[in-house]
Amino acid sequence: MTNHFPTPPKLPRVIRIPVPAVMQGRSAWVQYAIGAVFLAVLVGGLWAGWKWHSLHAGMPKLPSDIAEMWNLNREPAIEFVDRDGNTLAVKGPRYGRAIAVAGLPRHIPQAFIAAEDKRFYEHDGADEAAIARAAISNAAAGETVSGASTITQQLVKNLILDSRQTMSRKAQEITLARQLEKRMTKDEILSMYLNRVYFGSGLYGIDAASRYYFGKPPEKMTIAEAALLAALPKAPSKLNLRENLEGAKDRQQYVLREMRSMKFISKQEEAAALEAEINIIAPPVYDAELGYVLDVATEKLAAILPRVPGDAVVTLTIDPKLQSRVEKRVSERLAKDGPALKATQAAALILGRDGRVVALTGGADYKTSPFNRVTQAKRQPGSSFKPFVYALAMEDGYSPYDVFNDRPISIGKWKPTNYNGEYIGPMTLSEALTRSTNTIAAELGNESNPARVAEIARRFGIKSELQAFPSLALGSQEVSLWEITVAYGVFQSGGRRMEPYLISKVTDTRGHILFEQPDTPGERVYAEDYAADMNAMLTRVVNASFGTGHNARFGNWTVAGKTGTSQDWRDAWFIGFTSQYVGGVWVGNDDDSPMRKVTGGGLPADIWSDLMEMAHE
Repeated sequence: MTNHFPTPPKLPRVIRIPVPAVMQGRSAWVQYAIGAVFLAVLVGGLWAGWKWHSLHAGMPKLPSDIAEMWNLNREPAIEFVDRDGNTLAVKGPRYGRAIAVAGLPRHIPQAFIAAEDKRFYEHDGADEAAIARAAISNAAAGETVSGASTITQQLVKNLILDSRQTMSRKAQEITLARQLEKRMTKDEILSMYLNRVYFGSGLYGIDAASRYYFGKPPEKMTIAEAALLAALPKAPSKLNLRENLEGAKDRQQYVLREMRSMKFISKQEEAAALEAEINIIAPPVYDAELGYVLDVATEKLAAILPRVPGDAVVTLTIDPKLQSRVEKRVSERLAKDGPALKATQAAALILGRDGRVVALTGGADYKTSPFNRVTQAKRQPGSSFKPFVYALAMEDGYSPYDVFNDRPISIGKWKPTNYNGEYIGPMTLSEALTRSTNTIAAELGNESNPARVAEIARRFGIKSELQAFPSLALGSQEVSLWEITVAYGVFQSGGRRMEPYLISKVTDTRGHILFEQPDTPGERVYAEDYAADMNAMLTRVVNASFGTGHNARFGNWTVAGKTGTSQDWRDAWFIGFTSQYVGGVWVGNDDDSPMRKVTGGGLPADIWSDLMEMAHE
């Protein structure tokens, strides 16, 4: 049987039209072109991404708290001022007080904008037009002859980046400047720039430069002066106003011309500023002998603020005029009397009744020897230590009128003798202190117990280690002039421990108070009635005809105090007080060599009288 399948229908014939060869080439070329463009874009994008990343690798970040920028990249500096705000000295570069653009006359920020960044209020941190102009100028010159850094970029470079001139640093500078503009207002950026820009000669900030060169706060600067300062950031060392005023004036002309072109000033104001006389004041001269005070203040500052800001402003308690006179008088007396007495050094300290340091000089010449004999030297105080022995005796029930016998005594193997080798016999405790009788002080200290004598001295403010030896009663163990003078403050105050201070306030240049001396009375460490008895006896030391301290008298003031002389006249002291001041003077030699019979009632009491008379004027 034969199977018959239907015959499939015939399909229409496909007619293939041949494509010309030229058209085939064009299509391939378009495909290749598109592919090449895509590849170029891809490669370019990858390269740009890699380049951007490489340029910004390791880029610092802006502080999370923008206020932290104030302290970035700041070389530590301390400005010391008196209570009236007058600068006494500067350690490190000088930073001016913080200023805000809003508090300045308009011509001052305008001068800096005209000099450094004409489109400051228009750009976003980087000025593309200025960059293009600078690139053209530099290409034409074949070297870098023009920069394009905006004020914001300069601020970023100065505070955050280093000074390397590389493509990477420039890219980071631009990026950070734009970030900064999003976080600070234009006026805030300009204010920070004016406060941190370098003017040469160790001056940072417009306030420091204005006061250093013109002797006035920036608010009082004229157009001519503002334009002159605006000329300096371009080349602060080269255009130093005291060494190259003419060079700075050349740049000033450019600044004034730009200020006029920007309509900040009129043509007449420009002409007047060009003709204005610029008065550059003499550089400040600080008291070199103040080094003793500044060294102590720096040490105290570190104790007050473990983290001292880089722009600390420290208000000291000293009276500058009195301080200068004290330094001069101590040096004069040493020069006059020292050679004959074989005395080469002296130190003096004057404290107000509240504990403030009014004057301090640690030696004859700071430049020759910065060793501070007020705070660093420890010497035997001799009889100036005896008041602590008598103060303990008052607590133990003795009175100034109790009678002891001045006679040869032995305490174990120790046989104390009087200065003149003589013995008077019976006398009151008041007379014994007035005459500085050694035997009675030694007997009194032994009866009270040397350990308790050491304890009351510590209670009054002596911080040096004291051993409980019987000879302690006669001042055989070393103390500093600072601590024994402070300890006498207990007598002056009627029984309250004196808390000495040299720093009354610490701020930063923005005026933030970081420390202020509290106004609190010292702790009571001694009964008031006992202090009254002691003061009566110490006054007699000075006023009695036979008192060892009669040379300390001056004017009509009531003076109380005590002389001290160590063995072989190696140290001579007078420590005393009035109702207003407590003071101490030490005379001796650094090598501990004997003087020529100098006692505390001689040269030290004389100097003390001179210094106190000055203080009470």
